[in-house]
Amino acid sequence: MSGVLLVLLGIWGGLIPLVGPYVNYAYTPNHAWRITSGRVWLEILPAAGALLGGLILLASKLRLMALFGASLAAASGAWFAVGSSLAPLWTNNLPAEGNPVGGHVASAMEQIGFFTGLGVVIVCFASVALGRLSLVSLRDASAVERAAAPAPAEAEAGREAAAQAGTSRWPGPLTSSMRRVASSRSESKHAATAAKASEPSEPVSSSASKR
Repeated sequence: MSGVLLVLLGIWGGLIPLVGPYVNYAYTPNHAWRITSGRVWLEILPAAGALLGGLILLASKLRLMALFGASLAAASGAWFAVGSSLAPLWTNNLPAEGNPVGGHVASAMEQIGFFTGLGVVIVCFASVALGRLSLVSLRDASAVERAAAPAPAEAEAGREAAAQAGTSRWPGPLTSSMRRVASSRSESKHAATAAKASEPSEPVSSSASKR
C-alpha cells in the first residue's frame, strides 16, 4: 500500500506543475507544459524519485532493495519540502519555483499541494514502509520456517530410514507411555499380593465362634 501511494504521489508531483495552469492552480509561468529549471529541479526530479521508490517497493522481493526504494522516496519527499529554501545555492533567479497564482487562500493551497504538504505526505508513507521493512514480522518468520521445513516425501523417507536403522539395533529405553503401562501393571500385582496376604489362611468355623 505504501508503494502504491508513493507512486500516485510521485505522479501528482510531476504532473501538477505542467497541467495545473489549465485550472489556474499553478506557479508562474502560468502556462501548461512549460518546462523551466525551477520546475525540473524542485518538482520533476523529486517526483521521479518518489515514483521510482514506490515502484521499487512494489516490485522488489529483496528487503535491502525495498529499503533503498523507501529511502529514495523519503529523500524525494524531503526535497519537495526544503528544496525551494535551498534554491539560492545554485541560482540567482529567485524564487526559482516561481510565484503562486491567485489570492491568499489559493497561494496557501498551491504551496501545500506543490511543495511542503506533498513532501510531508511522501516522507510519512516512506517512513511507514521503512519501519515495516526494518522489522521481521511473525508472518515473515513463519514463512521462513515453512520454507526450511522438509517436504513430506523427504520426511517420510527419513522416518523409514530411522525405522530401518532402529530394527538393526538393541531396543532403546522404554517410552514414557510404556513406562506408565509397566508401572501400572506392577502396582496392580503388588496390590493383589497384599490383598491375598491380608486374607485369613483358614476360615473361622461357626462352632469356634459360639465358644
